Amino acid sequence: MSVVQERISYEELEELIIWINHIHGFDFSGYSRASLKRRVTRIMDIYGLDLFDLKGILVNDHRFFEEFIVQITVNVTEMFRDPSFFRSVREKVIPYLTSFPRVKVWNAGCSTGEELYSFAILLKQEGLLDRSFLYGTDINPRVLEKAKAGVYPLSNMKQYSENYLHTAYSGSLADFYVAQYDAAAVNNELKKNTLFSVHNLVSDGAFNEFQIVSCRNVLIYFNSDLQKRVLQLFYDSLCPFGFLCLGAKESLRAFDVTGRFRAVDKLENIYQKIG
Repeated sequence: MSVVQERISYEELEELIIWINHIHGFDFSGYSRASLKRRVTRIMDIYGLDLFDLKGILVNDHRFFEEFIVQITVNVTEMFRDPSFFRSVREKVIPYLTSFPRVKVWNAGCSTGEELYSFAILLKQEGLLDRSFLYGTDINPRVLEKAKAGVYPLSNMKQYSENYLHTAYSGSLADFYVAQYDAAAVNNELKKNTLFSVHNLVSDGAFNEFQIVSCRNVLIYFNSDLQKRVLQLFYDSLCPFGFLCLGAKESLRAFDVTGRFRAVDKLENIYQKIG
């Protein structure tokens, strides 16, 4: 029985993390080692690289480093993904927002933008979009270009439309995009109050004061210490009585909420800042 030699050991992974931070300024030290190891191994398998070759190409080929970031960061998203989350936002968060003269939303780890546009549609349906501004940030500049374009495969819209219907809104998701051959372009009305930019949750700080901070399916890839740091960043980025929306797959276990947040929906992990 043959033994499969692993592409990279955990010791070598630590060396690579330090090296990438030194050369490129990307700090992966707070990422889950098991998840990071799987993704680095996959890249090495795809390109047939050992650690020495990987380090060499990362320092000499900037386009490869961009591809490396694309492969390492997790980019799985849909419009109205997990409809129960959006129903909860609609029922338990939106009523509070009507009292604000301006509504600012930060979707951290926005990937290709489907979730941010989902929030834009939700705000449109509730009559709040004209006085709202939505920020989408991600560590990956390539996915942000797709988010800015707001053009998605038309084949994806069937699933997105089913998600939308399960939010219990009337009408059709087709009211918010234009079909162009095999693509769907979101309406300009949804795009005019949005801004997409690079932001690293590991190293960058708060840059505004928001009524909503949404970050779903991102913290699960961080270790406990980094989760605490990022949750503190979100807390500092919220205005008084603003809402942190994490979704059912996340939690605040790594963060002491006492005197800081009250639970709005424990199942969907939606909290209101009270401190």
